[in-house]
Amino acid sequence: MREELGTLRSWQRDGVRFALATVVATSQSAPRPAGAVLAVHPDGEVLGSVSGGCVEGAVVEVATEVLETGVPQRVRYGISDDEAFAVGLTCGGTIEVFVRTVAPGDLDLDALALDLEADAPVAVAVVVDGERAGATVAIRPEGVTGSTGDEGLDHAVVADARGMLQQGATGLRHYGPHGERRIDDVGVFVAAFAPRPRMLVFGAIDFAGAVASIGRFLGYHVTVCDARARFATQARFPDADEVVVAWPHRYLSETDIDARTVICVLTHDPKFDVPVLEGALRTDAAYVGVMGSRRTHEDRLARLREAGVSETQLERLRSPIGLDLGARTPQETAVSIAAEILLERHGGSGARLTDTVGPIHREREPV
Repeated sequence: MREELGTLRSWQRDGVRFALATVVATSQSAPRPAGAVLAVHPDGEVLGSVSGGCVEGAVVEVATEVLETGVPQRVRYGISDDEAFAVGLTCGGTIEVFVRTVAPGDLDLDALALDLEADAPVAVAVVVDGERAGATVAIRPEGVTGSTGDEGLDHAVVADARGMLQQGATGLRHYGPHGERRIDDVGVFVAAFAPRPRMLVFGAIDFAGAVASIGRFLGYHVTVCDARARFATQARFPDADEVVVAWPHRYLSETDIDARTVICVLTHDPKFDVPVLEGALRTDAAYVGVMGSRRTHEDRLARLREAGVSETQLERLRSPIGLDLGARTPQETAVSIAAEILLERHGGSGARLTDTVGPIHREREPV
């Protein structure tokens, strides 16, 4: 919903009651993940996507009906369904979509936008079936707004949503009518908007600008750090969320690193990259990559061993950084680095899809 939020807020400010379709469950090669949304304005304008084009037409029809009746609907499309094949879902997956109306007082989109802009954690839970379908709860560390309509169900949903926020997980949960854990009568979809994961780019070179741009595109909070004030400027890195003038290893030692953080070292100078790598390889970072030739890599490994970095820690180092795509320009190199980061995140093989078999999308637990 992040991309569509600006337009949805303007609709809400204008007093518009619009239809909102949300992907609440997927399986196999579904084209869009849970949480993807499509909105329909009463004048027919369509915003967003729930399937990358496969079933958009059918969902718009359902949304139009929901706008007319005010009654929410939960619909399912799968390759085994004649209806799904007719509307175009031929990718082999299945998706479930919950469609409801959103009136100005139903969900405070301005407050949600403020949370997302501040990278503050917030989860939005909505009941997707039963007599209370459409009831919405917003869960923040400092409190809860809204209700499912039942105190016991509220308690169960809030507890699960807080846990999902910590994991950065979005998905469907099932409960009894009063929050019972072993009953599946009531489905509740929880969209967890965790703070963006961090990308730390060390070295204010031209390649860093391209890496910062693609990192922002992928949803990271990007920091570019370099000890040279002349090069580490916001003007040179407009897509970075912040540009820091500091020795890389000192900045790293003062920064919170978690299991979603990615670290790209592009400094090309042993006095910068060896100390920062020594620290980075001892963190829980999801990815640590460093730029340089193979000769530089061998020299760097020797220096890191001398600094006391273990062989197990060295195995985490991605050097030379990126996948072998034949990249040459900063922009092409940034694509190869991003591809390696995605491979690490999702457990891909790096092979051409045409040379692989089985599902295209892998099911992995979120970090």
